[in-house]
Amino acid sequence: MTSLDGEVVLISGGARGMGANHARRAAEAGARVVLGDIDGAGVRTVAKEIGGAAVAVDLDVTSAADWAAAVSVAEDAFGPVTGLVNNAGIFGHGDTQTVDLEVFRAVHRINVEGTLLGIQAVAPAMTRARRGSIVNISSVAGMIGIEDHPAYVSSKWAVRGLTKAAALDLGHHGIRVNSVHPGRIVTPFIDGLDSSILPNQVVREPGQPDDVSALVLFLLGADSRFSTGSEFVVDGGRYLGEFRP
Repeated sequence: MTSLDGEVVLISGGARGMGANHARRAAEAGARVVLGDIDGAGVRTVAKEIGGAAVAVDLDVTSAADWAAAVSVAEDAFGPVTGLVNNAGIFGHGDTQTVDLEVFRAVHRINVEGTLLGIQAVAPAMTRARRGSIVNISSVAGMIGIEDHPAYVSSKWAVRGLTKAAALDLGHHGIRVNSVHPGRIVTPFIDGLDSSILPNQVVREPGQPDDVSALVLFLLGADSRFSTGSEFVVDGGRYLGEFRP
């Protein structure tokens, strides 16, 4: 297992699903974890389950003030933040002709602006320390197009581009920035979808949160020191190419 001893990791969207799983696994790997979510009760429950290695904060990722408060809580509890997982995100339904503009904007505010604000919140301390790792959770939708999801797809492509720009801007301060692109993972996020496995997925098992968390921990840790500005796909080979099931 990747060692995160001595790391202080801030995770958004930590109340459930992959965010909560990332937090549990990071704590098991030795990190001190700060979980943020707009669902304050839910994120406090997860932090309580983890124990003394975790604290919870109310975090609306579209609020710079909330991000600043989260960083302050982290520093007071554990010390300067050395790792950030920008995990919070939402869907937005409606095809390109009919998607509501307010829905489109809401998806971009959370998925893209929220990611930028998280980076801006942790960058000063990481710059002073001359080290840090930022992991932005995008999606396979940040690698391809998906029908009827222009808001989500465009937001996840934007996260991918923001990752590369931030890696260039922050790299000379010793800060690495990478993006993770999960496929269909069994969490509440996919409730209501037709199946956890699609016909063109090569690995014929459902993706699990641990499959993504293992990659996130690798990117937070020192073993990935030579990786920055890169995208890491974890989708069971769903989009390798043409496939006859």
